[in-house]
Amino acid sequence: MTTPGSGGAPSSEGASSGDGTPSVNGAPTVDGDPSADGGPVIEARGLHKVYTMEGGLEVRALRGLDLAVERGEFIAIMGPSGSGKSTLLQILGCLDAPTSGSYKLAGLEVARMSEDALAEVRNRRIGFIFQAFNLLPRATALRNVALPLMYRGVRPHERIERAAAALERIGLGDRLEHRSNELSGGQRQRVAIARALVTEPDILLADEPTGNLDSRTGEEILTLFDAIHREGRTVLMVTHEADVAQHTERIVHIRDGVVESNERVVKAPAPAPTP
Repeated sequence: MTTPGSGGAPSSEGASSGDGTPSVNGAPTVDGDPSADGGPVIEARGLHKVYTMEGGLEVRALRGLDLAVERGEFIAIMGPSGSGKSTLLQILGCLDAPTSGSYKLAGLEVARMSEDALAEVRNRRIGFIFQAFNLLPRATALRNVALPLMYRGVRPHERIERAAAALERIGLGDRLEHRSNELSGGQRQRVAIARALVTEPDILLADEPTGNLDSRTGEEILTLFDAIHREGRTVLMVTHEADVAQHTERIVHIRDGVVESNERVVKAPAPAPTP
């Protein structure tokens, strides 16, 4: 199986991505990013999110949540249904805004960013993988992956080349012209991963990426996430499954809209080779 990072992806300090963006270990960074010097790439302080439902009913999804994520961490976010996991991920991905509190991305206060700046962050810095894939059903895998590059203004020939390369990296080089409704669940999730990676983001956010998959396919997807993390990217993954969370470095437990606990993942040492 082909995994991300194969095919000559940059891997050394001071390298650059295909569009000239500075990168560290193959993961792009932004000039002036304090996280490159050891500060947190994600810093949330006192986040509250209140939804007002029909009839004036208020639902408090986040209740003063604090979270700091260092560059290059691989984190699982766990908690019962309704604990605020997906709401947090939407805010961190700049897809939603908190009702109050502070969210700094690479040292920059997100609330002070213009709509154009937020769109730029979503397109260049953050890759988002949804549980339901969110692919265009009648579009080919190639077109689905190329779509973020079109929004960026990349020329048609270049975006097709880059989309094809992204699909090759995750093992779908022979499915470029298949429509997403012709693919299996695991293949569609791979297309969604390729779409998230094609813009070379330094942060990857995934909401239950194995939730709709059988156990074998789920393991294959987690292998891809391991490879993505080894490239130097920061990865946050919401999951209900403890065995999935064990693939990460740190588990953040959320309950009632706040961080309940942090748990470092202790991985068993690899077995010694047989003489």
